[in-house]
Amino acid sequence: MNKTFIIGHKKPDTDSVVSAIGLSYLKNALGENTEARVIGDINKETEYALKYFNVNTPKYLNDVKLQLRDIDYHKGFFIKDTDSIYHGYQSMLEADLTGIPVVKEDNTFYGLITIKDLSRVMINDNIESLYTSYDNLLYVLKAEEVNRASSEIQGNLLVAAFKSTTFMNEIELKKDDILIVGDRHSILEYAVNSGVKMIILSGNSMIKEEHLEIARKNNVNIIRTPYDTYKISRFVVLANYIRTMVSMYNPTSFLETDFVSDVLDINNKLKHTNYPVVNKSNKCLGLLKITDLAEKHPKKVILVDHNEKMQSIEGLEESEIIEIIDHHNLGNLTTNNPINFRNMLVGSTSTIVYTLFKERQIDIPKDIAGVLLSGILSDTLVLKSPTATTIDREAVRELANIAGVDYQKYGMELLKSGTSLEGMSKEDVLYNDYKLYTVNDKNFAIGQFFTMNFEEIEKEIDDYVDVLDKVAEANNYNLVALYVTDIVKNGSYVIYNRRGANTIALAYQKEVFEGYFIDGCVSRKKHIVPVIMEILEN
Repeated sequence: MNKTFIIGHKKPDTDSVVSAIGLSYLKNALGENTEARVIGDINKETEYALKYFNVNTPKYLNDVKLQLRDIDYHKGFFIKDTDSIYHGYQSMLEADLTGIPVVKEDNTFYGLITIKDLSRVMINDNIESLYTSYDNLLYVLKAEEVNRASSEIQGNLLVAAFKSTTFMNEIELKKDDILIVGDRHSILEYAVNSGVKMIILSGNSMIKEEHLEIARKNNVNIIRTPYDTYKISRFVVLANYIRTMVSMYNPTSFLETDFVSDVLDINNKLKHTNYPVVNKSNKCLGLLKITDLAEKHPKKVILVDHNEKMQSIEGLEESEIIEIIDHHNLGNLTTNNPINFRNMLVGSTSTIVYTLFKERQIDIPKDIAGVLLSGILSDTLVLKSPTATTIDREAVRELANIAGVDYQKYGMELLKSGTSLEGMSKEDVLYNDYKLYTVNDKNFAIGQFFTMNFEEIEKEIDDYVDVLDKVAEANNYNLVALYVTDIVKNGSYVIYNRRGANTIALAYQKEVFEGYFIDGCVSRKKHIVPVIMEILEN
């Protein structure tokens, strides 16, 4: 069963991370194969929660773009360099392919042979040498073993086409000659006494026992085939090692981890049909026929705590979204197929995950209860936010009981853990809890940071504004604002990029300044994003 990744948004907050963890536990308990992942660095608050309840931090997931490993390419399709040319041809014929990778004994990629390469061999009448194995000759010529003196055969091809006396008088046989002959016993006697490399008996011809004895003493290889001399001379070249066909050029190959989009870009330039697929050690994994790219198996994802493409992982459009669990306004995501979409008017996504546990009657273990509790307390500011609902309060009571904590005491410690500025750059403060939004093709970004000591930020406020300006200009955002929330004072200080000043002033219908305190403004979802969206919509 393919694994489904459960992910929150970029610049993940506590609710985003722990709701993915909780949902993954629930899904797996129900027999599914899922894994919670993060797509950004977790903040101090989330780190505190996971450590407190002894839960591992989810692994990082960089993207869900289509890779060759997600494609039904021809896995395991290759041929050893010591196999015959004929075997390569048969393999392509059976697989209905026009190319086959050639590998060394340890499967290291060696080269690529195409049907065009084979056609050149088939029509080439000037074949005078052979370099192959005894077994390859048996296979290609449908021959039987008569005398095996060596496993590898290398030499010059000769056909006993003259009269016997003429042949023996005119042709001097050498140790590396490979002679094709019928039941011409005088020539056979001459050949075994000369110690040729091999005799290929045509038409199932017999050899006298006395000549066979000489062959054994002189290490002469002998095989017998039902083919006539003409057919042998046409087919024997196909017994050559297929590596004899590999040219010195280095064909384009792809890693199984390469992105399909990159493969298509390269193919648009090269226009080839076949590409070997290898791993990082250059071991061949198979063959990609360019039309195979239509047979894909996108990575499956479940989104939690967001439903905006801008907030999600790179390559989302190439993945298969199978479910969304969220508590925000509807964004701009679209899917090719119907999906399960659970959107509830509650204070956190963790509350929805708690509800799913209850609906499916699955017991919540202590560690999962603890992190889900953390997600709710974080998003609702320990139930003080106007976004907190009766369902949130019910969830907090039960989860706190399972986790064995005083939710008010633990909640305050949780929030405090994320308020320290120690070791944080101004970018860290902005991106600590940062989300992107789009309205009428206008993009804006809101960062929120909780602290009880705004004075530390205020004395460097101009530097913060410079950072917001750079982010806005680099990304062409209409507004980038940082809301520094003080839960004791129950309000937020707003800092914004200089070009966004007019938007902020219109949003709050008063003249504002950098670091202006907005009383009662604690919820990004209720107090911040809606008022800014209204301005940008108009």
